[in-house]
Amino acid sequence: MAARHGGTADPVERGFPHLETVRAAVTALYKRLSYDTIRTFDVSVSPGDVAFADSDDLYLGVQRVARTMVQHLRLPDARMIVNFRDMEHAANIELAAGPEYFIELNSRFKNHRRDIGAALAHEVMHVYLHRLGLAFPGTRDNEILTDTAAAYLGSGWLLLDAFRQDALSSQKFGYLTPEEFGYVLAKRAALFGEDPAVWFTSPQAYESYRTGRTMAQRDESQPPLATSGWAGRRRYARDRRLALAAEPPSGSADAAAAQGRSGYAFEANSPLRVSFPCPTCHQRIRVPVRGRVRARCGLCRTVLDVDT
Repeated sequence: MAARHGGTADPVERGFPHLETVRAAVTALYKRLSYDTIRTFDVSVSPGDVAFADSDDLYLGVQRVARTMVQHLRLPDARMIVNFRDMEHAANIELAAGPEYFIELNSRFKNHRRDIGAALAHEVMHVYLHRLGLAFPGTRDNEILTDTAAAYLGSGWLLLDAFRQDALSSQKFGYLTPEEFGYVLAKRAALFGEDPAVWFTSPQAYESYRTGRTMAQRDESQPPLATSGWAGRRRYARDRRLALAAEPPSGSADAAAAQGRSGYAFEANSPLRVSFPCPTCHQRIRVPVRGRVRARCGLCRTVLDVDT
């Protein structure tokens, strides 16, 4: 897992540069795990389960936190063997057939124990995805998948809480930006009604979560959803008139332009259809253009009010 430590001259990447990959990762989780399995992760890892006092025995405490992650992901036959060494990254794991997996943590964690849970949340998620056979091509995208899965399935709030900055230094774990972690955590909060903000010890984590939550809420107010705002509805109505007049095929420039603006795209069928991403799992949903309808996502089972 990548970690960044440094001064303010080397700022942490911010914003949403990986958002499309993050959304693809959420879709991939639903496709691989199913709605029913994802619903079993309705309770996150609690702060008490990963608390690590300076008086605790280092190695016993690390094994205890590793077992917490294993139990959270229901990997009862997986054994984590954790050691420390000097290295550039925060942590590293050797993925093999199991049941034993070897995790290396940066030696700095011997004196910064509060972040051991964050490092192990990421590394044990690697084991979980490895056993599922779920991976994205390329190191960067696969690490984004791992961060997204950890946040969505209830342990990744620790990774965001490890983001801290002051006038002299900063620290951040993982490949997602702080705001992208906030986005995924907000998606999870909307699904389970569980607010992670009460667990944050880092004020920077809390602010990043708020920014990510705003972006997540924006997904729920895009046309053709009935909850979309006035400007979006006006833009959608104009695009719909053009589509009804010309009925461009889904691969046309007009359709691509509409999809680029708001995610929806008109598809030439009889009747004309519009496709748009589900605000929960981002799987595309297709419905006829015929006014107010209720649409149900076949992947995550979310029921949506749609005004086409």
